[in-house]
Amino acid sequence: MRSMLDIAFVGHFARDRLVIGGVAEVASGGGVYYGSMAARRLGFSVAVVTKLHPDDFPFLDELRREGVVVHAAPARQTTGIENVYPDRTMDRRVCRPLGFAGPFTAGEIPQLETKVTIITPLMAGEVSGEIVRLLAARGPIALDVQGFARIPEGETLVTRDWPGKAQDLAGVTYLKADDAEAEVLTGSSDLRQAAQAFAVLGPREVVLTHAGGVLVFAGGASYEARFTPREIRGRTGRGDTTFATYVAARLDGDPDYACQLAAAVASMKMEHPGPFRGTRAEAEEFIRLNGRPRLPGG
Repeated sequence: MRSMLDIAFVGHFARDRLVIGGVAEVASGGGVYYGSMAARRLGFSVAVVTKLHPDDFPFLDELRREGVVVHAAPARQTTGIENVYPDRTMDRRVCRPLGFAGPFTAGEIPQLETKVTIITPLMAGEVSGEIVRLLAARGPIALDVQGFARIPEGETLVTRDWPGKAQDLAGVTYLKADDAEAEVLTGSSDLRQAAQAFAVLGPREVVLTHAGGVLVFAGGASYEARFTPREIRGRTGRGDTTFATYVAARLDGDPDYACQLAAAVASMKMEHPGPFRGTRAEAEEFIRLNGRPRLPGG
């Protein structure tokens, strides 16, 4: 008999080109990468469902070494995004698509026993509304809206609203957007108002990230936590790490605790290139050292 996993991540594993202050490097990326690595480091059991070119399958071994169960389908290309940061503050970036592994089919998504599935596409066309509803019928789902609102347009990626948004979000338990996406999709630049507008569409809990931190709207209440990295050396993957940590922490903690832990883990991740490589105990100590001597209910 198969044991139930805590979390499954569905999305493209990417090989990204990061350009920081004019210096370029190629690195693994995608929400399935940053998210699954964070969740495993926090002690949760994790599976990844992805697709990429077979030549890049060896890059998945990094996930397996962390104990992630990997289900990979072959694709003609591996998805990639060029993230250009004009300066080392990494406050701003320009994104350009480099490759696309194609849409998931129902046959590429195995029936997994999990407590929650996090759907974390990189851009529109990767996961259809039908796949979202298929996974929602199996159990609770978390969804990052960038996979519907981030649209390739020429040589850039732009944020656009999409037809069928209300239907696609109706069965979502946890929803994530950044502040720019939230404004485009709700028409409000006020994060609290945007979160409430998302909640009206069906999601039970809304996670909004911005340059300064994270805001959560859950159960009619708002929770906030700041990003407090001592330095920023790994901006890419901040939102993926925040969302994965929040959803994972909600499996055994309340929204306030999950919000605080998400901000702490993302802050620690930003201090180094690549995914989060700390521990839950270190993240909780990070929270205490940054002004929360007593953690909310975990």
